[in-house]
Amino acid sequence: MRALLTSLTIISAISLSSAAFAANSTTGTIRAVDAKAMTLTLKNGTSYVLPAGFKDSGLKAGEKVKIAYDVIGKKHQATAITPVQ
Repeated sequence: MRALLTSLTIISAISLSSAAFAANSTTGTIRAVDAKAMTLTLKNGTSYVLPAGFKDSGLKAGEKVKIAYDVIGKKHQATAITPVQ
């Protein structure tokens, strides 16, 4: 019983830690926001696809933001965008 419990604990810890690293994040300054194409481009040239249902939140060029994203194929799919003070 103790061996089973120990094994389950180790498997749970590995599963949770790999899920935590599934999402990426970055901070940068906005170069452009294209509402029609649903993309946001940072000054470093990286483009992010905005989340479905994204409403214009007033983000504009020159503003510093933190972007949480997933890499799907070769695209960066933004999951959250927050302004950085």
